[in-house]
Amino acid sequence: MQLDRTDLAIVRLLQRDARITNKELAEAVGIAQSTCLERIRALRSEGVIRGWHADVDPSALGRPLRAMISVRLRPKTTASVRAFQQEMIEAPEVIAVWTVTGADDFLVEAAAHDVAALRDFVLDHVTGRSEVVDARTSIVYDQVRVWEIPPAEQVLPAGSATPSRVGQEARRAAPGTRPRSAP
Repeated sequence: MQLDRTDLAIVRLLQRDARITNKELAEAVGIAQSTCLERIRALRSEGVIRGWHADVDPSALGRPLRAMISVRLRPKTTASVRAFQQEMIEAPEVIAVWTVTGADDFLVEAAAHDVAALRDFVLDHVTGRSEVVDARTSIVYDQVRVWEIPPAEQVLPAGSATPSRVGQEARRAAPGTRPRSAP
């Protein structure tokens, strides 16, 4: 699906506040409410908008300790990768699973009640698997997240195949701050 300026504006505003009313969204973008609703439906059906989610604090659910677990598998087969992903995502401690390149095969984000619960999860569900040859756990101190993902053309200079430093800095800037200038 090719996104035009109106679609991009809708996506940008919905990333900022998914609870914005259709009326407010249509007014902000400058289109009729019915047109806005149809565009949102098209963006959903094409998979541009994948869902609507609440940002929930794991601490409020009794899981204040967060960790990133780097995992390597051997043998790395399609079956072992899928089985590992499935078991991880079904574990109540797991928030997300990323399949990655490099020295590790997975990054598993987990949230637990305390260090003992995290240790038990890692030993029982991660390192207890025969195909896991290495696992390293890092405790998360803090998280800063980008909520608005700009389209590629806003981070790629004209005629360039790589993101600009300015675009990268803009994406990393904390909310309410300005990115620093590129050298």
